[in-house]
Formats: sequence, structure tokens, C-alpha cells
Amino acid sequence: MFGITWLTAFVCEFLSTRIGFPFGDYFYTGSTVGEELYISNIPFMDSLSFTFLLYASYCLALWFILPIHYSPQSKGKHLLLRGMLSWPVIGLTCLFFMFIDIVIDPVALQGGRWFLGQIYGYPDPGVYFGVPLANFIGWFIVGLIAMVGYRAVDQCPGILPPLAETMPVREILWGCGLYYSVLLFNLFVTFWIGEDLMGMAGCLIYLPITVLASLKLAGRLPVSDLMPRERGAGLH
Repeated sequence: MFGITWLTAFVCEFLSTRIGFPFGDYFYTGSTVGEELYISNIPFMDSLSFTFLLYASYCLALWFILPIHYSPQSKGKHLLLRGMLSWPVIGLTCLFFMFIDIVIDPVALQGGRWFLGQIYGYPDPGVYFGVPLANFIGWFIVGLIAMVGYRAVDQCPGILPPLAETMPVREILWGCGLYYSVLLFNLFVTFWIGEDLMGMAGCLIYLPITVLASLKLAGRLPVSDLMPRERGAGLH
């Protein structure tokens, strides 16, 4: 999953900085040349960030969709590993992946006002706090390509090892925690630099998501076990 996601992100960034697809037309300023690794004109750490953000989005999607199994034999709460790479999981993963960028990209664009620095920009400022809507669509596309590629590898016999029938809830929650750590950090910086409207927009996006995720954690969100069992399972 790491390799597929990084390669997809790098190729898409390489193309977008030249032909404007799929993120729209943007450029890297090169302000950190000599301070960090670049591959062509793309900062390696930038393309690398797609990998752990997609993984965290995947964990959050699994948390919402997979049913929780309560059994004395399982020694605590476990998630049933059915349909871990089903189309509902892939679709929700891509949405969460896009949503996190709706919070990250506007404040990153203001990097000159905090310690990130002005590492990139857009020739034509977009409608969402300076970010073009095409950028968010591009994140969805990257997530979709990477997840479909991962699903294809997972369904090839003998490539990835099989998983158990269940997984402890805490293992998925670590990934969800990573997702919310990134989210809260970016919201904190947004308010810290005085972009209150931008911060409130991010909070409104995540309010219903957080409420539903908390209800499931508290055991108050009914989840029907409708996910199909698939060969292979993901999260290797």
C-alpha cells in the first residue's frame, strides 16, 4: 500500500506541475532546495505524506464500515475483517482522504505565515481560501487509484499473506488517531495564524464525522453486518 500510494502521488504531482492534471495547475517554489530531498521538482516528503494520510483515511473508513464483534473468546472488542477492500470502504477512504486535504491545503498555502514556509503556490488562486477545487478532486483521484491498485494486488493469490478473521479494535483506532492528530494540528495552526473562518469551515466538515465516530466508539451506533466476505483482506 505504501509503494502504490507513493508512486501514484509522485506521478500525479509530476503531471500536475506540468500539465495541470489531476490537482490543477500549481508549482513548488523550490525554497527548500538543499534542505530536503527533491525528486525532479517534487519534494520527497510532500509525496511521502500521501502514504500515511491514505493509510489513516483507510483506518477511519474501516472503523465506520466494519462491524464490531463481541465475544469472550476474542478477549475484547474486535472488528470483523470482512470486505476490508470492498467498494464502500474504498469510496469512504477516498472521501476521508479528500476531506483531510480540505483542511490541510488552505493552511499549508499560508505556510509563509508559520514555520512550514512558502513551499508551493497556484498561478491562479482558487475559490476555497485560495485553493482550486480541482486540487481536492485530485486527492480523491489519487486515493482511488492507489486503493484500486492495492485491491488488485490483494486479490492476486500468493502475494499478500492471509489475515485472521478479526482484528483488535485498538489496531484500527491507532490509524484513526493518526488521522485526527493531523487534523487537529492543522486546525490549531489555522486558528493560530488568525484564519478563523477557514478554521470554522474545517470544524463544520468534521463535526458530523466526529460525532458518528464517537457514537460507534461508545457502542451507540448500530452497524449491520452486511459486508461481503472477500478473498484477501487488506491492512497487511
